[in-house]
Amino acid sequence: MPAKTNGTATLISDGAKLGEPVPRAVVDTNSASVGIPPQPEANAKEQIGALYKQLDALRQQVSDTASKIKGGVRQAGRQTEAGVKLYPVSGLMTVAAIAGAVALVIAGLRSAPPRSRYGRMLDEIGTLYGKLRDRS
Repeated sequence: MPAKTNGTATLISDGAKLGEPVPRAVVDTNSASVGIPPQPEANAKEQIGALYKQLDALRQQVSDTASKIKGGVRQAGRQTEAGVKLYPVSGLMTVAAIAGAVALVIAGLRSAPPRSRYGRMLDEIGTLYGKLRDRS
């Protein structure tokens, strides 16, 4: 049996006291510490240099892609021009057919879909209800 002690132990610790605000930082439950962990030293010049290298690489990729697209557009233009020179009437008819199809698609998208009889009945009931409400 352990020996009985007459003294009382104090509950004062070296850390934060109850009721004190907790600093906004990382709370590590494993080591019972509060604070911002030390960050590795960063060289701003190296980071900016790396960002500039990435920016240059992106600019190069954009210019390469743009030149490829321009070449493809030029080639398609030349092929279209050659086709029109060889077949002027059929080329004109093809362009007219494509333009007509596009116009029909656009007109079909803009037109309102046909309303069902139930939708019309609901509109009529709503109009009637509005008139009755205006009377009173």
